[in-house]
Amino acid sequence: MADHKGNKNNEQKLTNRQGHPITNNQNLRTVGNRGPATMENYHFLEKLSHFDRERVPERVVHARGAGAHGYFEAYGSVGDEPVSKYTRAKLFQEKGKQTPVFVRFSSVIHGGHSPETLRDPRGFAVKFYTEDGNWDLVGNNLKIFFIRDAIKFPDMIHAFKPDPITNIQDAERFFDFCANSPESFHMVTFIYSPWGIPANYRQMQGSGVNTYKWVNKDGEGVLVKYHWEPKQGIKNLTQEEAEAIQAKNFNHATQDLYDAIEREDYPEWELFVQIMEDGEHPELDFDPLDDTKLWPEDKFPWLPVGKMVLNKNPEDYFNEVEQVAFGTGVLVDGLDFSDDKMLQGRTFSYSDTQRHRVGANYLQLPINAPKTDVATNQMGGQMQYKRDLAPGQNPHINYEPSSLGGLQEQEPAGKEHQPYYEGKLVRESIDRQSNTKQAGETYRMFEDWERDELIKNLVNDLSDCDKRLQDKMMALAEEADEEYGRRLREGLENAAKGKSSMHPLGNESGPDAPREAEQKGHEADPY
Repeated sequence: MADHKGNKNNEQKLTNRQGHPITNNQNLRTVGNRGPATMENYHFLEKLSHFDRERVPERVVHARGAGAHGYFEAYGSVGDEPVSKYTRAKLFQEKGKQTPVFVRFSSVIHGGHSPETLRDPRGFAVKFYTEDGNWDLVGNNLKIFFIRDAIKFPDMIHAFKPDPITNIQDAERFFDFCANSPESFHMVTFIYSPWGIPANYRQMQGSGVNTYKWVNKDGEGVLVKYHWEPKQGIKNLTQEEAEAIQAKNFNHATQDLYDAIEREDYPEWELFVQIMEDGEHPELDFDPLDDTKLWPEDKFPWLPVGKMVLNKNPEDYFNEVEQVAFGTGVLVDGLDFSDDKMLQGRTFSYSDTQRHRVGANYLQLPINAPKTDVATNQMGGQMQYKRDLAPGQNPHINYEPSSLGGLQEQEPAGKEHQPYYEGKLVRESIDRQSNTKQAGETYRMFEDWERDELIKNLVNDLSDCDKRLQDKMMALAEEADEEYGRRLREGLENAAKGKSSMHPLGNESGPDAPREAEQKGHEADPY
């Protein structure tokens, strides 16, 4: 009889809710191993649809958040070139043109009232209210991710969230997933370094994470990556510093953002893009659609395209910060999707989550509604309070095409981007995985104190994990960088054993807290 953490051979078989055996839970079915994905992925769609409905009404991920209003001001150029060379998106075309925005910052794994000092990625989502409708740039503070295939996303989040029995985050569950998903090692290196705990929201970078496309008036497309750079500078915290701040205020990042805007110290970020010709780029040792990888800046320089200023706090937290709804599929003309499999999975999942969480008519809420005319034949559903009719539209006609006064299609603003596809439908990982090379480059880029903190935090958590997980993580570290692997191995060999792995990631003294509370508690008589 195996224990609750073990496996019994040939008895713990994965199926879906229909009882069908799942023979490949790692890869979507795609046109070639680079994508795009196809819509008949029944297991994937059922898995993600159920995952999107696991929490009511709090967000499944990014539940803890803060937000603010502001504007984006375009430079009219991309680096030294006119931006129109690459994209016809109207918000970028004119120098000085301002577009209203709403930004929501967040942590990822824990609930709506969790401390803002936990080791965790931070969400960085921007809603642009453009003249062509809304554009949502939905990303994180870190520029890469743990996985490259969206079918693994529910499993990843399950592993990182609190244990379903104890309701306590468990480092062994985290490393169990990561050690068996080697593409995650680069992100683990960032998360366990000081970059895993930004000092606040104002002083952290942002990134679109996934690869997108820009399309010009001729329908020509290029691959792009988005980067937000804070003009306030970047600051991160050590584990010890974060725990000291948490003891005083577990809302510190929300308060910092609110207070800065109230005193008119408006935070600013500059938006940069990296541009790459569309294609497989065999000259690179990684796939440009792989979101576990950085594009090297020396080959693909950061090019400034505009700046963002946040200058107004929400008037009502629930109406604005809690009910704001983002989706990676919310693009305007001149912006497009790449074949990035994580991006395509997110594009289904994000908007599906909002329909579940806020309702079918979530886009009629003021915080989500575009600041331009809306006219659609979509109607009905929970909480509809108006029909989106055009002036002069025949209200009896809620379909298209029609000759009786219904809505008509609009003229395109330019040639449609028409990428060419040819390939077999397969369930395969992309080529050129190179799971550890960039993790080694990142380790060597860190300053000495950042490397020290990374090793200390990894040793604190891994020392209490199953030896099989330790061995896998040490092998990945050694493959990434000789010093990285050696220091992690030495740290684990000398680490104290016997503590629990049930505590927030990186928290050295977390397992001692229950006993300390009992010992230090002051006795009191009943009343």
